[in-house]
Amino acid sequence: MNADTPSPEPERGPAPTSIDTSVPHSARVWNYWLGGKDNYAADREAGDQFLQNFPEVPAFARQGRGFLMRAITYLVRDAGIRQFLDLGTGMPTADNTHEVAQAHAPECTVVYVDNDPLVLTHAHALLVGTPEGTTDYIHADIRDPETIIAAARERLDFDRPLALVLMGVLGHIDAEEVPRIVRTLVDALPSGSYLAMWDGTDTDPGVMAALEEYNTNAPLPYRHRSPEWITALFDGLEIVDPGLVPCPRWRPNSPEVGTWADAPSLAGVARKP
Repeated sequence: MNADTPSPEPERGPAPTSIDTSVPHSARVWNYWLGGKDNYAADREAGDQFLQNFPEVPAFARQGRGFLMRAITYLVRDAGIRQFLDLGTGMPTADNTHEVAQAHAPECTVVYVDNDPLVLTHAHALLVGTPEGTTDYIHADIRDPETIIAAARERLDFDRPLALVLMGVLGHIDAEEVPRIVRTLVDALPSGSYLAMWDGTDTDPGVMAALEEYNTNAPLPYRHRSPEWITALFDGLEIVDPGLVPCPRWRPNSPEVGTWADAPSLAGVARKP
């Protein structure tokens, strides 16, 4: 997500074509760390610079994606959710929300939200769902949750439970704005809905030092927050087992040798009563 002022109406049309590939872009840098191909020399240079101070960052990125896959699987298989609102989509890579959800239940509806023109361009080309289900895209800013909810109501049935997905995106938003955004979104969800979320924690001094250097020149800084601060965003919700834990500790499929089990992240899935 970037800090541009959101449009009054969400858009699904073509994105602007003037994308500056000479400036590092957070979504493309993340794509590079995940092993994707939708990045440029400036992105790889910024990513490699971060790697010098935080060589584990590709593993960190993969762990966030692993949590997304397991959380979406739980929501479809165990919780019976068939509708998803995924904010801060980022660059499509592998195992996107709709791919995981529709692999288990092809009729799932997934609506992605981002306000980045680069992400919009790739989303239209790559975020294509099953014939039985629906995959849609809202071009809007996460800082304007009222607009997002209004647009989502046209695509999702708010009389039935749905899942709000926030994967590693809130660190891009100023701390004082985040609680209002999350509360507005959760308040709009019907009873029986879920929040699936992870974000980075400020528990690793080495990671914090790397972030401080990265944020000095980053067009879109990312900030890790305390576990207590992230936990408070789940207030009023029923957190499912195993609670709020680092991404790789949330319902791992099997013991993973060499996994960074104490990665500076906090992940969880919670139900709205």
